[in-house]
Amino acid sequence: AALKKMIPVFEAGLCASQLVSIVESGQRIGDAIVPENKTAFATVCSIVVNGALLKSGIPMDSRFGGILQIKDRKPKRFTEIIHYNGCSLDPSEIFIRAKMTSVTEAAHTGSGEILANFREIPSICLPTVERVQQSLESAGLGRVMICGTPSEAVCEIPVEPNKIGMVLLGGLNPVAAAMEAGFEADNQSMATVMEYGELVQFQDLLKERY
Repeated sequence: AALKKMIPVFEAGLCASQLVSIVESGQRIGDAIVPENKTAFATVCSIVVNGALLKSGIPMDSRFGGILQIKDRKPKRFTEIIHYNGCSLDPSEIFIRAKMTSVTEAAHTGSGEILANFREIPSICLPTVERVQQSLESAGLGRVMICGTPSEAVCEIPVEPNKIGMVLLGGLNPVAAAMEAGFEADNQSMATVMEYGELVQFQDLLKERY
């Protein structure tokens, strides 16, 4: 039932990736064991983009996680932000607990508030970033929602000189939609790493379950 509430989010592309995984109680997911009477639903985190860029020698400044306002299916501005260096919890978890998202509404109507993250990269690295991003998209991993221009604000967020602002979709948007519908979940952002081969397309998962 929770998966059905996530369908519009995946169809609208309001997720970091279409790849997911489901692990039943008692089984292992990455380094963790799924607790009794629980089912684990894994989504790809936007931090994958950071890792891929770092592997390519590109430094990335992860500034904050926030609530991004969507209007007419286009990103408008950040309405709430929590800087990573000012909080020991993941911002997305805080926003979900506080019931500050309207991901389902954004998926259905094109207007609402979703989870997103803000990064900065040196502007000189943009050609390499574009190549890495193409590779990630080909593999179904990580999608940059917005990539700005040098030194210019993105979604009303100022950018440092000679840097480019990037907005990445939050990996927990599908789960936020399920929780908006009343389902309970214990969210653990950036909880573990797992084999790429263990991930499946969300639509293929639905076919297996229904």
